[in-house]
Amino acid sequence: MSHSPPANHARVDVYAPIHRALRLYMSAMLARVGALDVADAREVSSVLDQLDALLGMCRHHALIENEILHPEIEAAQPGAAQRVHGEHMHHLQAIVALEAEVVAVRVFPSATQALRLYRQLALFVAENLEHMHIEETAHNEVLWAAYDDAAIAALEQRIVAQSTPDQRALVLRWMTPALPPHERTQRFRVLQAAMPAAAFDGLLAIAREVLDERAWAKLEAGLAHEPEVAA
Repeated sequence: MSHSPPANHARVDVYAPIHRALRLYMSAMLARVGALDVADAREVSSVLDQLDALLGMCRHHALIENEILHPEIEAAQPGAAQRVHGEHMHHLQAIVALEAEVVAVRVFPSATQALRLYRQLALFVAENLEHMHIEETAHNEVLWAAYDDAAIAALEQRIVAQSTPDQRALVLRWMTPALPPHERTQRFRVLQAAMPAAAFDGLLAIAREVLDERAWAKLEAGLAHEPEVAA
């Protein structure tokens, strides 16, 4: 089932930034697993560690949306979250199955086992790409009709508060290169205003590591200028 994007793109969007991160992370891991050299023990360990981290992020993402977002959507429009909630339960089962495949490749890193993992991961990614589109369109329509930006921003803060520092750092690592430059700068300005300078410098170090030279220069320039204030 397809949905047209909501007309008002200026609203607070609790889905789009994290979904950009997930799309980038999933795509990168699908490519890495597909090209895995099973004869290189160090590469196998590194790639599978990264895949385990992705699966952990996906599990946390589904559970936190079930806990925080779906009750608000259901309160606004009963039944509106039912489909996606069911898909989340399927995704959680798929994550367990993928984790078992990861273990199988670790124990016996054969080309056959790696191909099996790759194909299973590809199906998982494909399902999630469609799933995230539904959330960004149908779910946002419900949230934007029922709640103002302050209420939606408060939901996002509840989600952040339910994440560990390691989980937040992993999200930032993949979200930073996935965002358009103006959104990236805006997000880092918010972080800069909300935390001590030393902690913010740590986040900038992550950004410097994951951004290419051109993207990093844009972020530096954006942070060096005062944000424009609407009249």
